[in-house]
This record gives sequence, structure tokens and C-alpha cells, in this order.
Amino acid sequence: MPHRPSFGRAGQGFFRSFEGAWRIRRKTSGRGSCLLAAAILPVLAVFSAFDRAHAQPAPSFCELARSPGQPQIPGLRIVYLTPLGDPADAKHWQNILAHQTEGPPGSARSLAAAQNANPTKRGVTLWVETDGTVYWATAESAIPTHGDGANRNDNKYIDNSKTYRSVIKTNSIGVEFVGNYPDVAKPATSEQVRAWLILVRFLQERYDIAAASIYAHNWIDFKDHRYCEGCDLATLARKLGYEPGK
Repeated sequence: MPHRPSFGRAGQGFFRSFEGAWRIRRKTSGRGSCLLAAAILPVLAVFSAFDRAHAQPAPSFCELARSPGQPQIPGLRIVYLTPLGDPADAKHWQNILAHQTEGPPGSARSLAAAQNANPTKRGVTLWVETDGTVYWATAESAIPTHGDGANRNDNKYIDNSKTYRSVIKTNSIGVEFVGNYPDVAKPATSEQVRAWLILVRFLQERYDIAAASIYAHNWIDFKDHRYCEGCDLATLARKLGYEPGK
């Protein structure tokens, strides 16, 4: 039996027919078998070229970011507890808010599942495990309770003139990073940071959010005095300077 080469879908179908003919021809002289192979192989090459010419290109980052269902972005693992819909139905998201949940490593999935069961409870839409796995907990239309109404107006970290009582749960999609327990000052892991720098661009592209609209929890809300929650993550994301649609 001849070795089956890789000639694409169309070529493989034709090759199956060739194998049938081969079984018949193998009882004939070796010369007849070689002639049959010599006649068919150029035809298979044509099929292979046809497959390559008509292959669908891989979707772009922008196309994936705007897709419904469970889009997977290269370099990022997202577990969808709720599939995505049409991003046009989630136009209320105008900001991205980075949180650190003070939960232990390994807790992201269970916290996301609890959020999924009660979407409007205190929490967020996305949870990031210490290994970088992202759990998308709720529907895009759901509004979890996070932040405390943008009550910071001291300009300590950023100019609060545009955030005070404005960057709130109804217009800010939240991302929680677990793992800073029992030490609240423990930074996000390198895996979380790598995931974040892809995820934040995904969210920016999906909801048309500018880099200047990425915030840390502690920039807009008073929190724990022992550390600045989400500040390093938000700063890194802003430095990317990603522009949706470009």
C-alpha cells in the first residue's frame, strides 16, 4: 500500500479513490502500478494547491474580540461559564476596573461560579487565577456589584475630577485577580500579568474602551491602606496604549 501524503481535504478524498485502484492494480505487474501512481500524483498536487488557495484565513485579533460564543485569543486561556453575545448589546461598558480580591490561590473558579449563580452580587464579571486562567463568570448584560460608587476625590493617584461618582458599577467591567492572601500586598503573579496584558486589549477592543479608561480600584475608591489595589495592573495596561480598531 502506498504511503498516504498530506494533500489537503480535496486531495485526501481523491487519494482514497486512488487506494481502491491500487488494491486492484497490485495484482498486476509492478510497471502497471508505477504508471498508475505516476498518473495520479500530479492530479493530487492540483487538489492540494486548490485547498491552499481556498483555505479560510485565521480570524484577526479584532475579529475574535468581537465574536459571540467562546472566542479563544492566542496566548490566553478563557473558561466561559456564560458564552458571549453581541458586543453591541453591552455598550454600557465604558471603563475597565482592575481589582485584587484578597482570595487565596486556587479560588478563582469557585468565586466565578458563585458569581455566575448570582450575577448581581458583590463581585465582578471576570476572575483571573494565579496561573493566568481567566474565568468569564456572567453574561455581558449583567451588572455585578463592585466598587463603592467612585468615592475618591483626593487626586492622590489620578485626577478624580472625571471619576468621582462617575466610574461606577453600571459602566465599568470588573476584573478580579486572586492570590494576595494572606499577604494583601503580594503582587499579581507573572502568569496573571501576562494574561492581563492580553485580556485588557481583548476587553478594550470588544467594548471600544480607551487606555485612559482603565482604572485601579484604589484610584477611584477608598480601600485597604496597606496596599494600592490594582494599581500596578492598571498602570501596565495604560502603558500599552492600545487603541481599539487599529
